[in-house]
Amino acid sequence: MTRYHACVWLDHREAKVFGITKVDSEEIDIHDHHSPKHIHRKADHVGLGKAGPPHQFFAEIADALEPYRAILITGPGTARSEFAGYLVEHNAKIRARIWGIEPMDHPTKPELIAAARKYFRAADPMHS
Repeated sequence: MTRYHACVWLDHREAKVFGITKVDSEEIDIHDHHSPKHIHRKADHVGLGKAGPPHQFFAEIADALEPYRAILITGPGTARSEFAGYLVEHNAKIRARIWGIEPMDHPTKPELIAAARKYFRAADPMHS
């Protein structure tokens, strides 16, 4: 079955991509194996103790989103907006398919799918 809608939930360590229809969904899990466990800021050190955007991780997420035509990006913190910024610079084709970017802490799989279906129904009833 062709899936038109996708919802991606991501933080700085993992992403869950869901292809969604009215009746079912499929999930792809992507992990950033190169993410630091925890970055500490030390006194008298240059820099803010923050890692740069994980380009390889974001590229894997973008590849997983390739088949979809309507994408909702969700997640806690800044990862969702950093991913959107990555797409602006590195993958305009996928960026053009983003319908929304929404904050969402740590929902269960059914909660996330229900929220995505509700979002897409409200955004475009023609394709729901």
